[in-house]
Amino acid sequence: MFSLPLPVNYEDTDAGGVVYYANYLAYMERARNACLREMGYPLTSLITKHKLMFVVAEANLKYLRPARLDDNIDVTLKVLEVRPVSIRFGQQVMRGGELLVDATLKLATLNSDTFSPCKMPQDLRQSLQQHLIEYDRK
Repeated sequence: MFSLPLPVNYEDTDAGGVVYYANYLAYMERARNACLREMGYPLTSLITKHKLMFVVAEANLKYLRPARLDDNIDVTLKVLEVRPVSIRFGQQVMRGGELLVDATLKLATLNSDTFSPCKMPQDLRQSLQQHLIEYDRK
């Protein structure tokens, strides 16, 4: 499972020092981008080389506990499903061993010029499928 450690900064919180609910989506996007980069598929390359971009098509989040200013959190990611024009991810925000947010997100792939659905390159699909197999073993 991919994991991205992040500190909770002042800008992420409300007046009470609690992470604003929408910021969890930003944390999850950072983790997805970091995972793709680590796999050898930085977003800039996907856009320039393949005219491919990802958009969130569905997001289901369960907020269980709040993260607070100066917490150190981990944003995890696992690939749940790979289809030709979409990917489903399971993501969690953890503080230590405590689950704060549990989410499932579906991302669609679009042509960056036309904003119409397009298939992922075969090598990217295969890499994501490999991650799916590896995560199923864990």
